[in-house]
Amino acid sequence: MTIVEIGLPKRLVEMTLDGESVRVPEGATILDACTAKGKSIPTLCYGDTLKPANACRVCMVEVEGSRTLVPSCSRKVEPGMVVHTDSERTQHSRKLVLELLGSATDLSTTPHVDEWMSACGADPSRFGPEAETKLQPTIVDNPLYVRDYGKCIMCYKCVDACGDQWQNSFAISVAGRGFDSRISTEFSTPLPDSACVYCGNCIEVCPTGALSFKREHDKREDGTWDESAQTQTTTVCTFCGVGCNLTLHVQDNEIVKVTSPHESTVTHGNLCIKGRFGWQHVQNR
Repeated sequence: MTIVEIGLPKRLVEMTLDGESVRVPEGATILDACTAKGKSIPTLCYGDTLKPANACRVCMVEVEGSRTLVPSCSRKVEPGMVVHTDSERTQHSRKLVLELLGSATDLSTTPHVDEWMSACGADPSRFGPEAETKLQPTIVDNPLYVRDYGKCIMCYKCVDACGDQWQNSFAISVAGRGFDSRISTEFSTPLPDSACVYCGNCIEVCPTGALSFKREHDKREDGTWDESAQTQTTTVCTFCGVGCNLTLHVQDNEIVKVTSPHESTVTHGNLCIKGRFGWQHVQNR
């Protein structure tokens, strides 16, 4: 039996994970238990700084006694729970969800999606070319970041980050219903005319690259974006005295984007416009 510690638990709950007895802290989710145990569960709408949205359904697992599969990102562990993360049922569900997403969305800049599809044998092309999303023009209405909604999977992470979970700007939300649902500013106004404060926290949580730095977008367009050639250096923002941590992503001696460590007790991955985008002057030599 393996004992897995997550944080400082008050009480441990015993469960069975893929045939192995595991003890996890009370209140932990199935995904927490899997992550601590070293089991990789695909996730798209889950964010470690956000409340689970349960939107993408890629992380579904099988719980004995449950009629349906359950989302591992939000389902809390219960005493005696028996979980299967790689059963035939979960593999079939994961394959179908990835195929539907891949047939209707451009996932070319989504990290790890190719290996997930390969692992479960997903083939989005079997739905035919007529199932593909109608091409949407890339929106470039400001010099800081780009919106490419052809890559959007409607995971709501950007809405949550912009809303009451972090920024409280409420500049973007979900417009339309059903198949017409889309991420939009209020009244579909250009971003500079909206309530956006350009904190870029929506970019930080976007799992597919639907939101990206203007510099990253430009380098991808001209074929020079190369993450394998990039270095990452974490430092402290100098614009004010808050002490936010910045991670500088540098390629060819040029800062191409700035992120923030999610484990930082100051920022939790979030920044303001100065921390996120205020580095262009470094390039003006």
